[in-house]
Amino acid sequence: MRHLKSGFKLGRKPAHRRATLRNLVTNLIEKERITTTVLRAKAARPLAEKMITLGKRDSLHARRQAAAFLQTPGATKKLFADLAPRFADRAGGYTRIIRAGWRIGDGAEIAILEFIGSELKKKEKKPKKEQAVEEPEEKAEAKA
Repeated sequence: MRHLKSGFKLGRKPAHRRATLRNLVTNLIEKERITTTVLRAKAARPLAEKMITLGKRDSLHARRQAAAFLQTPGATKKLFADLAPRFADRAGGYTRIIRAGWRIGDGAEIAILEFIGSELKKKEKKPKKEQAVEEPEEKAEAKA
């Protein structure tokens, strides 16, 4: 029985597990949405929320703690410059996990881990050019 044993093992040893979760959180901060397995998303979510909380604190100590955890300086800058101000008035719940089906290779359940407010925006369709439609008609008339 695993009473009072929190966290996910993810089939890795502690150092590998920590490295995996650091990479996931760094990529989430840089890209604002990542696709991974459900268990990895559930394991990375609390760490991502903790990084946002550090960003909201915005002290030198918080910056050093975030920089020690995140893999790239760019992720640290984005955390404090873009993400923390976006969630300044929110008291938690900065991420969401959306289940996205199963992976084809091994059947693992896939999830999308994203920050609230970074939903996909549908691309606007470009209007068709009328000239492209008219040109073939003119060529057809010239041939006849």
